[in-house]
This record gives sequence, structure tokens and C-alpha cells, in this order.
Amino acid sequence: MGPSVRTIDINGLKIGGGNGVVLIAGPCVIESEAGAVDIAGELKSITSRLGMGLVFKASYDKANRTSLGSFRGPGMKKGLEILAKVREKYDVPVLSDVHSTEQVGPASQVLDIIQIPAFLSRQTDLLVSAGETGRVVNIKKGQFMAPWDIRHAINKVESTGNHKIIVTERGYTFGYNMLVNDFRVIPIMRDFGYPVVFDATHSVQLPSAGGDVSDGQRQYIEMLAKAGAAVGIDGLFLEVHPQPDEALSDSANTLRLDRLEKLLKTIKVIDEIIKKD
Repeated sequence: MGPSVRTIDINGLKIGGGNGVVLIAGPCVIESEAGAVDIAGELKSITSRLGMGLVFKASYDKANRTSLGSFRGPGMKKGLEILAKVREKYDVPVLSDVHSTEQVGPASQVLDIIQIPAFLSRQTDLLVSAGETGRVVNIKKGQFMAPWDIRHAINKVESTGNHKIIVTERGYTFGYNMLVNDFRVIPIMRDFGYPVVFDATHSVQLPSAGGDVSDGQRQYIEMLAKAGAAVGIDGLFLEVHPQPDEALSDSANTLRLDRLEKLLKTIKVIDEIIKKD
């Protein structure tokens, strides 16, 4: 498993440090309060049965949609209210993206994990502002970044005295409208001493390949998730939806919710074998 990776405590939920894989999952974007609460309830039931840690994720504003007319979500105020209800109802940490320094303060009042989107992973002011909140910061590695370059983003958060950092891999840009995975990235980034999460759903995204929307190859999600577990991930990031084809964002690279439990059972088996080494 390589060098020691610190344990990050997320309100009692531990990720890294040899602990089992934590699931970070939810719909790409908050479509409605009822939908978010229902999905969170299903995720809580599944992970409770499996003895797996859960973080609920959903975006309140998808500020980086391909098309101007694409659905973006309920906005920050309403979205944070919904995430707060999920957090309280299911006693589960919540995560969402921030896209500007102005969003960081209000978001930090609700979110347990502040996520830096991949496209913004070099934005110094955003990383520093997130670090200054004292919240856990999840940095999604940019599709344009070599794995060792994530060290610079980590340094920016560390400069605030905040060492509650998670790093997420979500594929690397290859040619046009295509992402690829190099699983060497996982141990390379773990060498920096922080937990590494693998985003198996955004990794199958085909950016802008659908014309005015991104396309994807959903059939490879489960395969990539298992491969990630085999190289020692600390967390697995999945976008899930009861009816992916009807999802209002990232439908082509979203896992159908009723396929999740079987996948997680396999992930747990792989993880237990790998972490015995």
C-alpha cells in the first residue's frame, strides 16, 4: 500500500489510514428535495447493510455545464437547505462543489466536505478560501493535470493550516471528447500522504460528445470501480440515480441505483484483500 496515508475524520466517519473504502455518492445535481432525500435514504440503507461509510454528494449549482441552457440545479440557498435536511435526517456527512470564493463561506455552514471542481483545481484563491474554513476539502484533480501536479493544489490548502484534505481522480483528457484512466495515479497521489478517492462515473464521461451535452459510457463504470479498488483507493465516488436516462445532468455517466449494492459487495471484497498486504 505504500507510504502511510493519514486518516481524515469527517464528523466521526474515517477515510484513509487503512480504513475501508468510503462511498461518496448521490445524484449529479439536486433535482428536487424529495428526490435528493429519497436517494440519500437508499444509499444510507445500502451502506448500513454493508457496514460501509457514506458521504452524500449532490451539486446545488452545476456551473460548468456544456450548454447555457442546461439544467444547473436549485441554486446555492435552496440547495444548501436541502443538503442540510439530508444531513440531519440520515446523520450523514454531505459534500458539494463551490465555484467561487463568495460561495465558500455560506457553503461551509452546511457542508462537511467542500469540493473543488476539477476545472478549478488550480484556482489559488478558491483553494485557500476552502482551506481557511477548517472543513475537509476534496480536491478533484483536473483532467489536464499530471498526478504529481496535485501537490501544488494540496500545498495551497495546507498553507492555511488545514490538513483535512482528500484528493479525487476522475480521468485524464486524451484526444477529443475522451477521458482515460491511468491507475498508477492512485498510488502516486497517495504518496503525498492524503486519502485518494476514485471517481468511477466522471471517468467514463465523454466531454461535449453529445453536441450540447456531455455523453458517456455507463457500461464501464462498474469495471473501473473494481479496478480502482484493486489499486488501493480510500474512497469511491459515484453518481447514482434511480432512472439515469431521466437524470437532468450527467445521465450518460450515472450508475443505476439498483446496481449499486451488488457492486459495493465486490468492492468490499477487493478492498479487504488489497489492504491485507
